[in-house]
Amino acid sequence: MTATIYHNPDCGTSRNTLALIRHAGIEPTVIEYLTTPPSREQLIRLIDEAMLKPREALREKGTPFVDLGLGEAGITDDIIIDAMLKYPILINRPFVVTPCGTRLCRPSEIVLDILPAIIQPFTKEDGQVVLGHL
Repeated sequence: MTATIYHNPDCGTSRNTLALIRHAGIEPTVIEYLTTPPSREQLIRLIDEAMLKPREALREKGTPFVDLGLGEAGITDDIIIDAMLKYPILINRPFVVTPCGTRLCRPSEIVLDILPAIIQPFTKEDGQVVLGHL
């Protein structure tokens, strides 16, 4: 199976998601989206395939969200997409794409929905055990 993860190595959720993918026996294509951001078309496709609205894929914590006024009334999807493209840190992470679908993997266990079954438990960085699915 192929997989692509839009990854931020400084994010624990992203690191745990990447580790879960590898635990499932898959070596994914890793795109560090802060240094290699998606194009407008790729970003819209990721959001659409994950069945989200742009606002649901928008990261607030540790970003210029407030400074840009993105929480104010009247902010359109196009404005949000434009902001995400200009400031990729606003893209919530990690997005994962496999032949089984696209997900914004927050929490990291959501990736299990689009991976083959894992049998062995996985331990996240914080010590939480993920049992997977059969």
